[in-house]
Amino acid sequence: GASAGGEKIKVGIKFDQPGLGLKQGDKYTGLDVDVATYIAGKLGKTPAQIEWVQTQSAQREDMISSGQVKFIVATYSITDARKAKVSFAGPYLIAGQDLLVRADDTSITGPETLAGKKLCSVAGSTSAQKIKDKYPAVDLQNMSTYSECVAALVSKGVDALTTDDSILSGYASQDQYKGKVKVVGKPFTQERYGVGLKKGDTAFCTQVTDALKAMVSDGSWQKAVDANLGPAGYKPQTGNPPAPDACA
Repeated sequence: GASAGGEKIKVGIKFDQPGLGLKQGDKYTGLDVDVATYIAGKLGKTPAQIEWVQTQSAQREDMISSGQVKFIVATYSITDARKAKVSFAGPYLIAGQDLLVRADDTSITGPETLAGKKLCSVAGSTSAQKIKDKYPAVDLQNMSTYSECVAALVSKGVDALTTDDSILSGYASQDQYKGKVKVVGKPFTQERYGVGLKKGDTAFCTQVTDALKAMVSDGSWQKAVDANLGPAGYKPQTGNPPAPDACA
């Protein structure tokens, strides 16, 4: 029979975030894909042995705890609330929440100018909750993916979209949206992207952390950031790779 080494590893990513996790036909691209592929390689898995699984924001914790995926690399911000359900390795990138607006809109310059505007976000994301808590005058519209939000923004169904600047710049650089939308460019949070894995699995967390450290030290991390986020002119808030947290 097949050796254990031949077994597939299931990895959760986003399928609809250009520059980070994007599925086009049977091709997967983005920084999260490159980070996940590197980690899998350090676990002895070839790219062909990775089974990519779509993990929408609201489903991530369930998919990890039920074992549907071994780990998740999906613009997954490390938060205390999430740490109650899953463990994280990382961060491997520090992004910041920002706004995407129509290119000709000069009225929205930051979250404090959103009163009475229709703001789109995604159910289960930290971005929606933060705006709701701090700026209650906003008319918040939840959709299930950011792609739907961008389409609604262009068709004037909503006035702005909020999530991390890394994600927004990926959309802004896509051919069908070039010149139609813009990132406001004033990040107002820090989002520490981590690799989500089963709660309390310290041994596995340590393996992933070692892989992230190796990815930085051999130059692969910077290459992946430049290749995937460079075209949109995106620079992480901390230009240098962040040091991963210790596995608890």
